[in-house]
Amino acid sequence: MPYTTLLVDVDSHGIAIVTINRPSKLNALNADVISELDDWFSKAENDSSVKGVILTGAGDKSFVAGADIARFKELSGEEGQRFAARGQSVFNRIENLGKPVVAAVNGFALGGGSELALACHMRVASENAVFGQPEVNLGIIPGYGGTQRLPRLVGKGLATELILTGAMIPASRAYEMGLVNHVFAPEELLDGAKKIVSKITSKAPVAIALSLEALSHSDLPQAEGLAREAELFGKACDTEDFTEGVDAFLEKRKAEFKGR
Repeated sequence: MPYTTLLVDVDSHGIAIVTINRPSKLNALNADVISELDDWFSKAENDSSVKGVILTGAGDKSFVAGADIARFKELSGEEGQRFAARGQSVFNRIENLGKPVVAAVNGFALGGGSELALACHMRVASENAVFGQPEVNLGIIPGYGGTQRLPRLVGKGLATELILTGAMIPASRAYEMGLVNHVFAPEELLDGAKKIVSKITSKAPVAIALSLEALSHSDLPQAEGLAREAELFGKACDTEDFTEGVDAFLEKRKAEFKGR
């Protein structure tokens, strides 16, 4: 389908840059953005030409400055639940893609924008990035996963403070908290993100997918998580990439992974 709110570019190395393209609205999420993200990521899951994804926003002011607040006036309790569940479903798809997704946060990442970044596997930010969950200022709570993913990243105490105060924090503070992995000068943000994704996609694709799956269970009780890790380790041992990786190491050559 042709996209009206997304720009997509896949380079020769299989790195897709997906740009939310509503700069006049600070790239705020609306139904079209959510639908188009859902469509693109559902296709990318089985598209062998896509090895990894960088998700960013158009312009130099905003990654995603929240949701379309004008839409909130129409929401009843039942409609609000459906609204949140729809966004959660799409963000879950991103989180469970099985390929690395890095958010390149180039400005405001507020509300749903922060939650979108949280759904990515890693976050890198420009020096002018700002993060926040200001929903309490509107009399609501984060609805696209913020109350669940933020504590897992920064700890319950810090997440509680950010969500209950609605405070906005700069990239430097987000880095200190472990919310972002790296902070770059604005003009170096995409190149920095590409280097990270390139390094990941040079590894065995099946091992990357299985690692992401194992990491997704890191909030389980330890015994359950360890059992799942052992199961996935066994799956990796049955792959051609495992054989190639071990052979290449022993033969002192670069591995040529096939993703099988």
